[in-house]
Amino acid sequence: MKPQTSASSGTVGIMCVTAAAATFTTADMVMKSLSGQYALHEVVLFRSLIAITIVLAVFVPLGGGYRALNSKRMPLHFLRGFCVVFANMSYFFGLASLALADATAIFFVAPLFITALSVPILGEKVGARRWVAVSVGLIGVVIMVRPGSDSIKLAAFAPILAAFAYASMQILSRKLGVTESASTLAFYIQLTFIIVSGAVGLVAGHGRFAEGIDDPSMQFLLRAWIWPAPSDFIIILTAGFLSAVGGFLMSQGYRLAEAATAAPFEYVAMPIAVLLGYFVWGELPDLTAWIGILLIVGSGLYAFWRENVRGQPVVSKQPIQKGR
Repeated sequence: MKPQTSASSGTVGIMCVTAAAATFTTADMVMKSLSGQYALHEVVLFRSLIAITIVLAVFVPLGGGYRALNSKRMPLHFLRGFCVVFANMSYFFGLASLALADATAIFFVAPLFITALSVPILGEKVGARRWVAVSVGLIGVVIMVRPGSDSIKLAAFAPILAAFAYASMQILSRKLGVTESASTLAFYIQLTFIIVSGAVGLVAGHGRFAEGIDDPSMQFLLRAWIWPAPSDFIIILTAGFLSAVGGFLMSQGYRLAEAATAAPFEYVAMPIAVLLGYFVWGELPDLTAWIGILLIVGSGLYAFWRENVRGQPVVSKQPIQKGR
């Protein structure tokens, strides 16, 4: 049975997704600032330990108490967790070599993937104009990647993989949201991060796999673990806080609003990424990148606008069943 939402809960869901997108973009900036000194899995482990502490101390008590963590849908929780772990690792792998705005723009094919996947998996209706928008967005991604160009980077494909994994994760959020609270969803995401990043650290944390490699993305993935400097602990603490808040808001957003409806509101991250990239690193997209960005963002926003013009409801009529 497809989960349904009321107009009011759908509006709250859209607001949550918008706030989460802004939060995650700021967290991306923090992670990029750490990519030159630390191993990716080390930063993710510290970040997730901080985030899960916040989730357990704040969001779980607010979301129905600790008994809500005793889920009967553990396989789906961990499948969703592995999707988001793969999405994050792939995205941050690319972010180490790409400008923040470029990586964010390529990753924004994710809402288009969500729109496409919501049809066969969730049974949501997507109009013909929205399918055209998906195609235009994919053209924008091709422009951003620049196949055949001397400037093409292997790292540019990482956000595309991340986008597909992220879209799969949000579709699972919608399915799990029928019975699970947002705090439960957020807890199992962070738990999976801890398990996977800890395991990768045991295998690659010695840094021997990074010897002789100059590529910044591969270095970020494979370099040896080192104890963070005291000043960097504050940065990692910030990353953990943003991860916890963003994860909770995003989970709540996709519980309360239909996936194809909520997805376009993630595009608020694009102008934030451009501004942060400019003010922190002096990065600005070139003309070709701007064309790709406009196609990707414009296609997602048009898909949502067109369905409303045609009289399609933003959300369904009945409220979603709350998690306990």
